[in-house]
Amino acid sequence: MKRILLLLSLIFTFSACGENQKSDEKAEVQEKTETSDQDSNPVPEKQPEAVSPDREYEHEVVIGDMSIPWGFDFLPDASILVTEKGGDIYHFKNGEKVAISGAPKIYNQGQGGLLDIALHPDFENNNWVYITYSSDEGEGEGGNTALMRAKLENNELTNREDLYKGKPNSTKGQHFGSRIVFDGEGHLFFTIGDRGNRDVNPQDITRDGGKVYRLNLDGSVPSDNPFVGEENAKEAIYSYGHRNPQGMIFNEETGEVWVNEHGPKGGDEINIVKAGKNYGWPVVTYGENYDGTTITEERTGPEFQNPLTYWVPSIAPSGFEKVTSDKYPELKGNLLVGSLKFQYLEHLAMESGEVTKREKLLEGLGRMRDVQQGPDGFIYVAAEGTGIVKVLPLEETE
Repeated sequence: MKRILLLLSLIFTFSACGENQKSDEKAEVQEKTETSDQDSNPVPEKQPEAVSPDREYEHEVVIGDMSIPWGFDFLPDASILVTEKGGDIYHFKNGEKVAISGAPKIYNQGQGGLLDIALHPDFENNNWVYITYSSDEGEGEGGNTALMRAKLENNELTNREDLYKGKPNSTKGQHFGSRIVFDGEGHLFFTIGDRGNRDVNPQDITRDGGKVYRLNLDGSVPSDNPFVGEENAKEAIYSYGHRNPQGMIFNEETGEVWVNEHGPKGGDEINIVKAGKNYGWPVVTYGENYDGTTITEERTGPEFQNPLTYWVPSIAPSGFEKVTSDKYPELKGNLLVGSLKFQYLEHLAMESGEVTKREKLLEGLGRMRDVQQGPDGFIYVAAEGTGIVKVLPLEETE
């Protein structure tokens, strides 16, 4: 009888230990992938209405005759590299636009195509150029977002290296992302949208889509990425729960990566990207379905990061810049976001982390796809159907 009782006691003990171990493992995963609301932004106030400025900004067309200029960057000599969604890359210098050979083959469906372009921080010494695009390579029909780099030599891309490819492919034509930024510490960040599969991709760290990714500049995964070593996780993921981020900056003042992303009908957001954090889509959102039906009643939750600000109605944000130039004292320190839907450049005045004023600049110029502050301190905007334009400071047009 004693032996039976002893045996039962041992079975209970080992069973309890096993359950405790499982509970500990589950708690460890939750701790790694969830956050307290104390670590998030406060719930943002609804933005003020966007208004026209007291004085309109004038502009100068720098590169004309472009259909959908998607992304651009400046070479050390201040000439410009620009992508066309349809698959071409151009180099613009001294008034001449020259096609770059060696562009990647694209999956040109829906919102897919040739997307962002960015120069390596040490481009002067290594000639590396990074490009995101939609690709049909890999498993499954359709396509997904890919990241590559190549060397730019005599208007040709050479020494191509494929750094990342979202998996699996999808025949859906929306939400590819994608922007590229560098943090000055040897890392690059890029984005992939949820690829139209909102109920699966954004909240699952074993799947691509609805994420911000972080890589070393050679394409390897940093050892301190938040999901390194987690079973089946995509270790390049830095944050998740995003819908379709098409604007991204590295805020040098705060040392943070900021993104803007499309909501559905309402609920566009600006988010401050933090390692391992969940930004909620589609469990929480300020938007609704395009037919007006409810996605969720929830706007926030203790396990989700709140946006810095949000838009209702949506402006369809694309492109992002923080103004640091003295050429625009009335804009300095504030944010610029392109609007695809309303076809203007939005100026968001900031005070203590809150949006205090919204202005509509360059109204009617076209769908604003990208915005950059150039090395000369001027602001440049990529507008569909127009090309690349330079925003003229108010003092130069008085």
